[in-house]
Amino acid sequence: MLRAVHVDGVILETRTSHRDLKAYRPLRNCPGCNTLQEVYVPSSVAVHHDPDLKDVSVIATYSDHYGNIRLGRVKMGDLSASWVLESPPVGRVDARAKGRQVVVPREPFQNGSRLEATVSYSARNQPGQSEIQFPQLEFTGPVKLKRRVLRQARRAQRMLELIRRDKETDEQMQEAAIERSMNFDNSVKGKYSIWRRDYESPNSDSTLKLMRDQIIMAKAYANIAKANNATNLYDSLMQHCRENWHVIGEAISDADLPTSALDQAKAMGHALSLAKDQLYDCHKVAKKFRAMLQSTEGHVDGMKKKSAFLIQLAAKTVPRPLHCLTLKLAADYFLLGFVKEGVAKEDADREKFEDSSLHHYAIFSDNVLATSVVVNSTILNAKEPQKHVFHIVTDKLNFAAMKMWFLVNAPSGATIQVENINDFKWLNSSYCSVLRQLESARLKEYYFKANHPSSISAGADNLKYRNPKYLSMLNHLRFYLPEVYPKLDKILFLDDDIVVQKDLAPLWSIDMQGKVNGAVETCKESFHRFDKYLNFSNPKISENFSPNACGWAFGMNMFDLKEWRKRNITGIYHHWQDMNEDRTLWKLGSLPPGLITFYNLTFPLERSWHVLGLGYDPALNQTEIENAAVVHYNGNYKPWLHLAVAKYKPYWSKYVLYNNPYLHLCNVRE
Repeated sequence: MLRAVHVDGVILETRTSHRDLKAYRPLRNCPGCNTLQEVYVPSSVAVHHDPDLKDVSVIATYSDHYGNIRLGRVKMGDLSASWVLESPPVGRVDARAKGRQVVVPREPFQNGSRLEATVSYSARNQPGQSEIQFPQLEFTGPVKLKRRVLRQARRAQRMLELIRRDKETDEQMQEAAIERSMNFDNSVKGKYSIWRRDYESPNSDSTLKLMRDQIIMAKAYANIAKANNATNLYDSLMQHCRENWHVIGEAISDADLPTSALDQAKAMGHALSLAKDQLYDCHKVAKKFRAMLQSTEGHVDGMKKKSAFLIQLAAKTVPRPLHCLTLKLAADYFLLGFVKEGVAKEDADREKFEDSSLHHYAIFSDNVLATSVVVNSTILNAKEPQKHVFHIVTDKLNFAAMKMWFLVNAPSGATIQVENINDFKWLNSSYCSVLRQLESARLKEYYFKANHPSSISAGADNLKYRNPKYLSMLNHLRFYLPEVYPKLDKILFLDDDIVVQKDLAPLWSIDMQGKVNGAVETCKESFHRFDKYLNFSNPKISENFSPNACGWAFGMNMFDLKEWRKRNITGIYHHWQDMNEDRTLWKLGSLPPGLITFYNLTFPLERSWHVLGLGYDPALNQTEIENAAVVHYNGNYKPWLHLAVAKYKPYWSKYVLYNNPYLHLCNVRE
């Protein structure tokens, strides 16, 4: 580092040319030394511009190759333009630095090295004496130099690594883009974009939204124009609304819009601009928008009610293919002489119907196709099909079709019994509470009057309780199992909307510890507990049951008929069913009376035995479904309806015999 010291007009000097300095290394080599921050710079004057200082000699201090400190002399005029003579500010100079001038390099030496440490000469000229103070030199040790070199090397290495990663990332992105573009389905027709919808821009419907918003604005201004007797403007806005609706049509994205859509949007924008210039009033526009919002909310509420009504209607309606299947099977049963064959087969299997050493199933259904799936899935997953006996009970209307199906599609090894519920003579209104209530005038009015609450205008809260299945005795026959099968000790009850995925034989070896009903509990935290199904505001309920008691599900239930008879479960059911004749304890259905009847008499099975919700919840855990022994489509979205959740339907459809001629004839397809 070089400094020139000027003391009372005298500058100490040593003669060494600027060229000689190039042969030696600087004392310090560091970044950021082009300017010395510790030097005060109130004013700067280039040295070579001052002719008075041209012949002044400057003492230069430098280090040679061996690190020795040497002094050199150089003429001020020989210094390059990168040297500056600076003077410190008056207010910040101490006594020793007074009158000192420093020559500071703007740039490093010509050899490219940099100066870092500040080394200075100071001279004082007191009256009668002069004193030269030599520089206080500050050296950089080898350790610091080594660290500095290592830091620079690490920075360079890090920079190279980042560049390499960037290149790798770019290459990966290019490869992924190429692969994705090769997998694009570019066969979509009728769209401006040939790419699949999955890869469309998230703003692909921006024009469509704009046109819909324009219609809303146009309607608001049109109403204000009509109130202000601006007939021409009103007609123009309404005309543009109609044209916008015509252009939009059934489009759901910009790709579905015609090419004239953008021009129409621009024309509508111009009309709205004119309307705003003529009619804009913040208070009126806000008032109109509030009215439109209330109207829209009412419309949405009405649509929700209509949707609920239509879903319930679709859930309770028999699809045409299933109706066709029943008619075709019933016709062939009588016309082709299968009546005698059915009787003969039942006589041959009668011993198995009452053999308690076999695995017995009870299925009560009027749906031939659904029942066939339950039987097929159970047999195909059973290790010993010959030990399984299915007791199917249906109504008079579907009895012939059910018999015919299992005569011509008898599962290998298993035994099938089909019965008609109307043949149970003991099941009459004098014994059965539900039959007696169904014959009452109050319940008939509740169900069949034209002004009953199932109409859309009255709401949809109770629509599900007016499903015909709640009027069917097949739904309540589960409470009479000991009467239906007096010779059996255990029976597994299955709904017709389930699919069996594993062998169910281990259920017969489960020790239910004296309980009557073996079922999977459905309570999760606060959901599906007793207070969801029963009216705890009624003291008859609140005094006998806990609102936090865990609920369970019908659909797959193991019943111990010995314990059932011992505890008179059917009598308990009758008692509570009679108390609920006015429907104040619970609404219609079989689950609430089941919860009451089997209260403290239910043995909880492992959850993997029975997974529910495939008929209403599209967000179930896929792993739980695949690992379940039984999956249950409880809800409105049954797998044989178009309402079915698409991703759940394959679990059911793989057990449907689509190659059956009756299914082909009735157009039952996957």
